[in-house]
Amino acid sequence: MLKQLKESPKLQELKTLHPTANVIVIIFAIIMLWRGIWGLLDLYLFPGSPAFSHILTVIIGATILYLDDFSIHNLKR
Repeated sequence: MLKQLKESPKLQELKTLHPTANVIVIIFAIIMLWRGIWGLLDLYLFPGSPAFSHILTVIIGATILYLDDFSIHNLKR
């Protein structure tokens, strides 16, 4: 169902005719995704110790970035 919606000619036409609106929708989607992840981390990753939870997430994030060589060149496609 999502694949059909994604490939629909009408959606492709809307993206082509209104690129700015498409960017705004993408920005909102990214914000909602991060809000959801943040909320889940607050609920499940050491909920009784917010300071430790924040420190641990910084360490995990920095480790992931280090292992990926801090490369963001894949986003430039």
